[in-house]
Amino acid sequence: MIIHLEDINKTYHGAVPLHVLKGINLNIDRGELVSIMGASGSGKSTLLNIIGILDNYDSGEYILDGTLIRNLSENRAAELRNRMIGFVFQSFNLINYKNAVENVALPLFYQGVPRRKRNAMAMEQLERMGLADRAHHLPGEMSGGQKQRVAIARALITNPSLILADEPTGALDSKTSQEVMEVFRQLNSDGMTIVIVTHDPGVGQQTNRIIRISDGIILPDNV
Repeated sequence: MIIHLEDINKTYHGAVPLHVLKGINLNIDRGELVSIMGASGSGKSTLLNIIGILDNYDSGEYILDGTLIRNLSENRAAELRNRMIGFVFQSFNLINYKNAVENVALPLFYQGVPRRKRNAMAMEQLERMGLADRAHHLPGEMSGGQKQRVAIARALITNPSLILADEPTGALDSKTSQEVMEVFRQLNSDGMTIVIVTHDPGVGQQTNRIIRISDGIILPDNV
């Protein structure tokens, strides 16, 4: 098991406290391809942020790949994120003035990997994504599908335990969405654990398990 969440609660304390997650219990096994689906405001993004060590929870227990994730310093949280998790976002989050190789290599820069080595590793990932011919193109010179494949290559470069994708097809047309999902399915068949937050039933149907969340509670038969 790679993700174990037990009785996770999260409240945002504004003028009116908002109890966003209400006793979440969830296990995800290594090698699963899972989607988390729910309406806007259901708590799915907060759940993803907690799994991704981007946000803290108030009570309960979260174990990621054998490591208890609780009350971490910012440095320790960043270290675990960089080592264990690859992120893919709806808006790609590429740096516009860096080419594809430089964007993919960026996580290794933060790990102190020498430039020549990180660029060679980035090139390998771009080849894996079928983008070797786009290696020296800037994001502005690429299609949406190509940009998302660059983002996936960047997520993979640190050899993470887990890929978290937040609406990864949200900015793409249906044909390109299908191509991106095929990339995820291939990665999963190679053994990668992937969790996708989506509102698109078509994306959900292409995952091995759909976890439905409503009003901060995971619906039965989804745990």
